[in-house]
Amino acid sequence: MEIGFEEAIRRVAVLGAGTMGGGIAHVAALAGYEVALYDVTEDLAAAGRERIRANLDAGVSKGKIRPEERDSALAAIRTTGDLKAAAVGCDLVIEAAPEDLDMKREIFRRLGEICGENAILATNTSSLSVSKIASAVPHPERVVGLHFFNPPHIMKLIEIVRAWQTGDAAVRAAVVVAKRMGKEAVVVKDTPGFATSRLGLALGLEAMRMVEQGVASPEDIDRAMELGYGHPMGPLRVSDLVGLDVRLAIAETLHRELGEAHFRPPEILMKKVKAGRLGKKSGEGFYKWPKS
Repeated sequence: MEIGFEEAIRRVAVLGAGTMGGGIAHVAALAGYEVALYDVTEDLAAAGRERIRANLDAGVSKGKIRPEERDSALAAIRTTGDLKAAAVGCDLVIEAAPEDLDMKREIFRRLGEICGENAILATNTSSLSVSKIASAVPHPERVVGLHFFNPPHIMKLIEIVRAWQTGDAAVRAAVVVAKRMGKEAVVVKDTPGFATSRLGLALGLEAMRMVEQGVASPEDIDRAMELGYGHPMGPLRVSDLVGLDVRLAIAETLHRELGEAHFRPPEILMKKVKAGRLGKKSGEGFYKWPKS
């Protein structure tokens, strides 16, 4: 399977038009790829494209991109509620579904039936086993993790995750794609939490325990990390942006897979998720967020 050359990837499908999927489609279109944006209904996919339009308009107003770049990117994105219509004929498919292993494996099983054997299949998972996802498709050597960070059109990092089945060609192709999208890539092996989720979660959970124990307020804990260690944003504010439900799911996965006590979800996190205080997306987590 000869993959890995920039000119070999022209058409990209993004599965999931939410915050992550829409952001991935955004950067793919700006990079010059033809993009199919899929969600379970055409309306959801179209709504994702409208969020991309709003973000591109904001980029133009701030002088980050030119109006013609915005127009070209929007013209490159088509939307669909049909998985086959999105994926067939694509050179790269990036799945951005919720963090549910069974759901992702079913999507990849279907992709194995739809896509040609030279299509690279990527998952945007932040903590699930890429190796288990890859096992759902024929030719699993073309499966790779492409872990984007929120928001994808701003954050510079892509974590490329190499499953035990992933071939060298798929990794080379992923590095080329990341570079074309204007991202910096790090390559890690498929272990629970990879590098970034594992380290970021450990810091975030400890900060939550400090709030729980009354050590300091969320604002003061975050400010201490920003001023004392040079973090651009404190771990509790980051957790609110990521989503406390997402943080909880990752913590449960890592605690189950690694069995280490520091990944046990704190009571305060479980209570906030149960109460629907999920962070920015719900308007309240460790901070209160404006509805806009």
